[in-house]
Amino acid sequence: MGFICGFSVATGAAARLVSGYDSFGNICGQKNAKLEGIPNSGMDHTHRKYVFFLDPCNLDLINRKIKSVALCVAACPRQELKTLSDVQKFADVNGSALCSYTLKPSEYTIPSKASGVCPKLPVPASAPIPFFHRCAPVNISCYAKFAEALITFVSDNSVLHRLISGVMTSKEIILGLCLLSLVLSMILMVIIRYISRVLVWIVTVLVILGSLGGTGVLWWLYAKQRKSPKETVIPEQLQIAEDNLRALLIYAISATVFTVILFLIMLVMRKRVALTIALFHVAGKVFIHLPLLVFQPFWTFFALVLFWAYWIMTLLFLGTAGSAVQNEQGFVEFRVSGPLQYMWWYHVVGLIWISEFILACQQMTVAGAVVTYYFTRDKRNLPFTPILASVSRLIRYHLGTVAKGSFIITLVKIPRMILMYLHSQLKGKENACARCVLKSCICCLWCLEKCLNYLNQNAYTATAINSTNFCTSAKDAFVILVENALRVAAINTVGDFMLFLGKVLIVCSTGLAGIMLLNYQQDYTVWVLPLIIVCLFAFLVAHCFLSIYEMVVDVLFLCFAIDTKYNDGSPGREFYMDKVLMEFVENSRKAMKEAGKGGVADARELKPMASGASSA
Repeated sequence: MGFICGFSVATGAAARLVSGYDSFGNICGQKNAKLEGIPNSGMDHTHRKYVFFLDPCNLDLINRKIKSVALCVAACPRQELKTLSDVQKFADVNGSALCSYTLKPSEYTIPSKASGVCPKLPVPASAPIPFFHRCAPVNISCYAKFAEALITFVSDNSVLHRLISGVMTSKEIILGLCLLSLVLSMILMVIIRYISRVLVWIVTVLVILGSLGGTGVLWWLYAKQRKSPKETVIPEQLQIAEDNLRALLIYAISATVFTVILFLIMLVMRKRVALTIALFHVAGKVFIHLPLLVFQPFWTFFALVLFWAYWIMTLLFLGTAGSAVQNEQGFVEFRVSGPLQYMWWYHVVGLIWISEFILACQQMTVAGAVVTYYFTRDKRNLPFTPILASVSRLIRYHLGTVAKGSFIITLVKIPRMILMYLHSQLKGKENACARCVLKSCICCLWCLEKCLNYLNQNAYTATAINSTNFCTSAKDAFVILVENALRVAAINTVGDFMLFLGKVLIVCSTGLAGIMLLNYQQDYTVWVLPLIIVCLFAFLVAHCFLSIYEMVVDVLFLCFAIDTKYNDGSPGREFYMDKVLMEFVENSRKAMKEAGKGGVADARELKPMASGASSA
């Protein structure tokens, strides 16, 4: 990727992208070399720093290009020019010729000479784009074709038109609800940190009450609107009222089904609540000693934004790289020929790989910090910055591990994206059998990607514990997950399920507030799309906050396994685990002995990593 960026910059793409170039291959703001066989090339544009389009509103929506002749000018017209005399006066006053290079300003008013080489009248007022020296019309309504295409698309679909109007009318409420979801997520993180013992019961009770309350409110609103007299509603709002009534019915039925399924799941898992409480108590202590773990998603997001900005800039460089060639209209375009024209494919692969690499670095950093906490007997002697120490170990020893793990995810993600692209291109053209096979392949690859993500995360934890390479760590982690299936189900799955309930709690609370606000707002509009937007944003915010807690839960399980391998609680071989988790292990063993299974079954259920590994 560094070669791709260097190639695009070395071939002049950076100057052409930032400074812009005219239709004859001349870069604005500098002297240019003569291009063989291309007229008007090799001009000195030192004092002409801006790109001006003769018809800037003529957009090619299919090829995403401006179908207009481009010239280098000294200044952009800041006011509308209605006649050729105004164009001539602008050239005399500002020294900026807006017509072809071959035409003198004194000849602008001669219709026979100015036809086709002067800008389309009226010339809209424009201003240079910051950092990219292009004259862009100030009034965006000048893009008539684009606006016409958008308006035609919307007007052909009355439902879409009402949905968009609902979003625009409710934009203040949407913004407030998104802020509410952020506040609720932060409050839940505080609860997890300080009252983790009662968190499970609080979340369970609140989710039960929230699901019952939300379902009841939806059915109440549905019954209320169904009984409301329709004679008082004007015909223009009758369709909107019917849409809202239908949406309420769908919401109420979906909420009822969700509540029933949620009750059944919690009924099955009620016996594992004690184990989840012990695990959450330890995880809460981790956040008390390592409070900076909460901010890991922000640093990861910042790193991703920086990389994505670099990736987009390099992609723009590639769009203007290559050699000058004439198109069908006789104007100059820059194209890369030969095998190098496929560089952007590798650039896309790099986008996926490095994005996964950054996410893997976050997982390795969290794993290293939690491992340091777990295997330090006296928590008062923790390093001053365990997270920075984990980052240092990652950079010095484990970059290859996260690179290999992220590359494996990339190998699965790319075929899935290709199949999804083919599915979108062949939509409506393939037969039912081919569509079913294609969707099945996409689903299988998605499941494989999720499984590999989970295995990779545990492999990073094994690497942080034993300092082994990726393949060895992945094998050890896989053996632990298989041989300790019951513990994985109890500690990992139940913990993740409770965190999922926390996300559901935030989404339900935000959605319930949205229903009440959107239902009683003065502007009676369709609020299906605003509510969906708010709920999706609430879930994403909750996921970003609770994903770190989920990582901590997963890391604690593998630490727990390796702890029981090298220690048995006897003098000199004391456990590293927290007393709460130790009490649960003892109670679990007593319960199994009373059931007649003895210690052999427990040893078979809980097996740590390979015997050749050394503890951290």
